[in-house]
This record gives sequence, structure tokens and C-alpha cells, in this order.
Amino acid sequence: MPAKPFIFICGPDDFLVNRLGKERYDAFAAEATDEFSREVLNGFANNVAEVETAVNRLREAVQTISLFGGKRVVWLKDVNFLADTVTGRAEGTLRQAEELQALLGGVKPDEVAVIVTAAPVDRRRSFFKWCEATADYTLVGDEGREGSAALEQVALAEAEVQGVTIAPDALGLLLAKVGANPRLLVEEVRKLATYAGPSTELRAGEGGVITEAHVEELTPNFAEGDFFEAAEAFGRGDLKWTLAALHRHFFAGGDARPVITALQNRNRLLLQLRVLIDTEELRLGPRGLDKAGFERAAAAYGRHFGGSAEKSSYNVFTQNLWYLGKLAGSGRLPSLRRLIDNQQEFIGAFEEIIRRPGEQEEVMREMVVRCLAPVESKPVALNQG
Repeated sequence: MPAKPFIFICGPDDFLVNRLGKERYDAFAAEATDEFSREVLNGFANNVAEVETAVNRLREAVQTISLFGGKRVVWLKDVNFLADTVTGRAEGTLRQAEELQALLGGVKPDEVAVIVTAAPVDRRRSFFKWCEATADYTLVGDEGREGSAALEQVALAEAEVQGVTIAPDALGLLLAKVGANPRLLVEEVRKLATYAGPSTELRAGEGGVITEAHVEELTPNFAEGDFFEAAEAFGRGDLKWTLAALHRHFFAGGDARPVITALQNRNRLLLQLRVLIDTEELRLGPRGLDKAGFERAAAAYGRHFGGSAEKSSYNVFTQNLWYLGKLAGSGRLPSLRRLIDNQQEFIGAFEEIIRRPGEQEEVMREMVVRCLAPVESKPVALNQG
């Protein structure tokens, strides 16, 4: 089978696209002993004139003959003018895309290896259909694939590169903390791999494995600020831990509002999960939530949330399934009545803080006692009549 004339790598995330592009470029560059046979061009363009400049530079690089013979390698990276943007839609850019297509179609792969990496891209254009049929084509982070699954593969691949493995619970927690940020995810895996690697001989039996404890200890919550210690303790129904966490939070100069927000966000998700579980649409087992049931529920009820895929505590189906299982399984899942009462308590605490701005810790302590104290220990109003 004849070699494809060029390599085209595209996708929605520039970090993932350039990461794969660099791997392909380095593989070709390793075979080119002459440094003048390797060339990296910048394809980033803010206007049509810069698009034309990038295409012309690629043409010159492709048509240049190596001084010492041998195969050359050219990488046009950071191409952004193939996206659905003002510059990307401009008539001049569309003409340059046609020029680019003609140029790439005429590349002789036995003389020069050409790599083009583009992100983001508008895949509706005929240019991409042509690339799929003509080039060594790779779509990184396919929008049709579940986002969390794609991110899992990024983390696992980086862990393999670093010579470690990630425990399943650690992977779920890491994704929940980092969010949909591949660049940050890779950096966190590298950091955790350094800590958990074979050099940490003091932790016998743990070397080479990133555990949930490592992630809890070393990875900040970059995603939504939802991992307040007080919120975690409250979710587990541990009154003593919650009160101690609140004291530490306020002793460090913290404010009550972000804690209330974290509690409300979690409670909204638990309300939705409680309804799904009570109606037997979803099952909660020792290993977490039933994935098949969750997918069926999403297909049946997801449309009622307006079809938005943006992560939100108002839509349980936009959340990481492992994270939901951790929320629901961290303690005995409260009844629907208790969850509704908790939400009312959070609202009441916010209103009380407005009235008593100098007593935020006291207000929060009173609230969590009402929510978490055993029923028999809660104050009972006496009938004065």
C-alpha cells in the first residue's frame, strides 16, 4: 500500500493534538541526522494575511531540497485558521485552504514527511473529508466520544510513560479534581508519578502505583472548588469532623459563602440521585453507581435539562459517574425529605449570615448541628401552653 502524502492530526484540544504531533515529528526527526532537514513552522494566524504567510512558508519548506540528501521532515503546528471563527470563515482563508489542499496533495512522502496539526477545527468543511480520505488522518479527542473516557486514556497513557499505574479510585478522584483540562491532567499525573514512583522506598508496597490517598493529599481541586473539607465531612454525615473542619476554615480567614455553595452543589446532585434510586431507575452498589442504569436514565431524562453538556450541579447527567458514586456512597444516602430539608437549611444559613455577618462560624455550626445531629439529641420545642 503506498504511503499517504502527509500526516494530518486535528481535534478540539490543542494540547492533545500537539502532543501527538510532536511524537510523530520526533520519530521522523530521529532518522534525520542533518539538523537542516528538520523544520517546524508556526501555523497560528490572527488574520487572512497571516494565513497566507503560513501556507507560503509551508510551500517553501516542502519544495526545499536537503543540502546533504536524505528525507526531510516539516511540521506545521498550531494551525487555527481551519476553525469556525471569523478568520476561518473569511473568503481569503477559504481560498488559502484550497491552496493548502493542492500543496499537501502533491507532497512526495519518500522525499519529505509533512505533519500538520490543527486545533480547534470545523469538521463540516470539505477540506477535512478530503484529509480523511487522503492523509494519514488522526482525530484526537473525538467529540462523539464520552469526555471522561477520553481524559481517562490521557491519564493512563501518561502514567504508562512515567512507568507507574493509577488505581481506579485514584483515577476517578483525579478527574473529578482536575476537570476537563488535559494539560493540567498530564502535569498532575507526572507530579503524582514522581511521588509514587519506585524511588519512594519508605512506602513499601506502594511504589509505582498512584493511589487515592496520593491524589487526596497532593492534588488541589482545580475543577469547581467543591472539595472543601467541611463539605466532604458533611457529606459523610460526620458531625464532629464537620465542626472541626469549619473551625479550621474560619480560623484561616475563610468565608461561609463558598462552603454553602459547595454544600448546595452536592445536595442538588444527591437530590437527583435520590429520586433516580427511589424510582429504581438507578442502582447504588458497593462499587458505586450502575453505569448501564445511569446511561439509560440519561437517555430518558437528559432532554429535560435543555440538552446542555456543560458541567453543572443542576444536571446530574453532566457529572463524572465515579464522582457521583463517591458522593452517594460516602455515607448512607439521606432520604429525599432530609435532602430537601438540608437545602432549606443552606438557604436559611445564607440569609442568617446577611443578618449576622460577624458571626458566620456560629451560624454554620448551628446549621450543621440541625442537619447532622442524631434526632434524639436535637433540641425539642416545649409546649408552653
